[in-house]
This record gives sequence, structure tokens and C-alpha cells, in this order.
Amino acid sequence: MTIPRTKRTAAALVPLLVLLVLAAACGKKKVEIAPEMASSDEALFKAGELAIRKDTEKGILYLRQVIDSFPKSFYAQRAKILIADAYFRKGDESNMILAAAEYREFIRTYPYSPSAAYSQYQVAMTFFKKILKPGRDQSKTTLALAEFKKVITDYPASDQAKAAQEKVKDCEERLAGHNAEIAIGYCKRKAYRAAISRLTEIMTTYPAYSRLDQVYFYLGEAHFMMNLVDQALPYFTKVVTDYPGKGLAKEATKRLAEIGKRKAAQKTVPDKKG
Repeated sequence: MTIPRTKRTAAALVPLLVLLVLAAACGKKKVEIAPEMASSDEALFKAGELAIRKDTEKGILYLRQVIDSFPKSFYAQRAKILIADAYFRKGDESNMILAAAEYREFIRTYPYSPSAAYSQYQVAMTFFKKILKPGRDQSKTTLALAEFKKVITDYPASDQAKAAQEKVKDCEERLAGHNAEIAIGYCKRKAYRAAISRLTEIMTTYPAYSRLDQVYFYLGEAHFMMNLVDQALPYFTKVVTDYPGKGLAKEATKRLAEIGKRKAAQKTVPDKKG
């Protein structure tokens, strides 16, 4: 016996309606969806789009059904982005994790979508929004930096790539500043070799760092305090010549004068045979 198409459609919608009502009930809400809406990706999407700003759970319920029932629909892509954005707007740690997962899944599912670049940028922003102040754990900064670089690499012609370039500069500045703070602390505690190692890494890894005068000065200072004046000389000289307006230029000038006196004294040491 052949079942009429209208009956088959209605039968297929029953589990859908039950699912939606039960899912809403878990959140102590009741959502009733008429069959004509449940059979339309556009209708479901518009209902979710309308609801999600005022009632996130209800909106996501509609949008999830668009994705599950109409995975190849244009509205499924838009629904995925709206869900991810809803989690992102909440801003707390757990929702940022959910947002990043949704954006990543969007990229995997729709790799050629015009919204893929946006999704990758938003992945980076979930970490960037949680960056801590200098002196504290910078793991989120490192993760954000890697994700912003991925935007530039994977989507170089996108608008998001331009924005990501600015964020890369910001992240690198933060990381360089954090490492500089640690290195200066080493220097002040007389852990000169540790300071030199960290400062050298900053100099080579973050050449655009805004406080390179600080890096060069403390590289000179660490070598100077270890009595390695020949190695200290070029660093102090660079501070004086390249950053004359900075406060450390005055201190570097004093160190250069001291190095000059030491070298002069070494030349005037009388010959023991004389």
C-alpha cells in the first residue's frame, strides 16, 4: 500500500515536534512549532533569528533544527553563525569555549563559505577577549596570536585578514612586554644569564616591539654587570643613537662613559718589566 506524500511528511514531522517541545521543557520553556514552520528552513530560521536576542535558548532551539533538518540549506550556514555569535556575546569563559567550537565546526562544515574567514577571526577573538594583564599568564595571548595568524594565512584577501594584522601586532606587543618584564626582573635579581636569554629572544622574535630601547639597555646592563664590557658596548651605543629621546638613553650614556674609563685604565696599566 502506498502512503500519500502528505501523510509521510506529517509523520516525519512528529518526532521533530516532540524533540522541540522536550528540549524546550528541559529549560522550563514550552515551544510549539506548527507543521508548516517545521517544514520550512526559512520559517525556522526567521523564528530563531527573532528569538535569539531576547531568549537565547529558545532561539538556538529553532536554529539547531534548521541545521539538523536542512544541513545543505543556505539558512543552515546562517543559523550556525547566529548560534556561535550568541555564545560569543555572553562573554564568559564557558560560553567562549562553546562559541569557538561552533565557529570551528562552521569552518569544517562550510570551508568555502564567505563566512569562513569571519568564523576564523571570531575563533581568535574568543581567546583575545580573555587575555590577562601583563605580568599574568599570557597563554590566551599566545593562542589568540596563532589564530589571528591563521586568518591571514588561510584568508589573505578577506576583510578579516586586515583586522587580524592589527590584532597580531597587539598580541606580539603584549607578549614582548610580558617577557621584557620578566627579563628585567631577572636582571635586577642578578640572574644575568637568564635575563640575556629572555631579552635576546624578544629582540629576535618581536622586532616591532615598541620598547626595544629597554631590551637593548638591559642586554647591555646584564653584560656590563658580568664585566663583559665589549659585549655591552654595542647595546648601550644603540640605545643612545637609535633612541635619543628615551629616558634610558641618559643611563646608557653613563654606562658608555664608564666603559670608556675602564678601557682607558686598562691601556695605562704600567708594564711590570718597567
